[in-house]
Amino acid sequence: MYAAPVQELIDTLGRLPGVGPKSAQRIAFHLLLVPRAEALRLVDSIVEVKERIGFCSRCFNIAEIGAECDICSDARRDANVLCVVEEPRDIVAIERTGEFRGRYHVLQGAISPIDGIGPDQLRIRELMTRVEPEEITEVILCMNPNIEGEATAMHLVSRLRPLGVRTTRIASGLPVGGDLEYADELTLGRALSGRREVEL
Repeated sequence: MYAAPVQELIDTLGRLPGVGPKSAQRIAFHLLLVPRAEALRLVDSIVEVKERIGFCSRCFNIAEIGAECDICSDARRDANVLCVVEEPRDIVAIERTGEFRGRYHVLQGAISPIDGIGPDQLRIRELMTRVEPEEITEVILCMNPNIEGEATAMHLVSRLRPLGVRTTRIASGLPVGGDLEYADELTLGRALSGRREVEL
């Protein structure tokens, strides 16, 4: 339908997560209409990220290749508390709260047998090797509240318990501003089991 290079661009954009055929087509035509310099700036940004950015050598957050991320290299962070997350983008969400001052460990996924992802495909071995040398006193499991996240959390608990390290899980339940009538049973059940004393 379109010239081969245009169709190739649409097909390539369509393989990006969250970009459907219509969005890929809109982005492709936008790129055709912008000045050449602006399109090349996008290309240069992609090339630079692929050449310079990798994962932190300690926690597997996004960092410059061969270096530690800003959080791991920050001496003001509590080095004895680790928050374990599935993806680097989870760190951004937690950091926005301003509530956590420890360090992180990124698993780079979650256990999902249906997708062929087991414990060996995640950064669990690297997590286990950090606990004793870094004198970790608490590991906070910050997995997504879904089947894969639950399976991953349970696996980590079974691996961490023999090491004697305190292992906690973030609370889950009803969102602020949510209505009880729209909550599913699992969410409402979690909210009830995670209830706490009311303080004045």
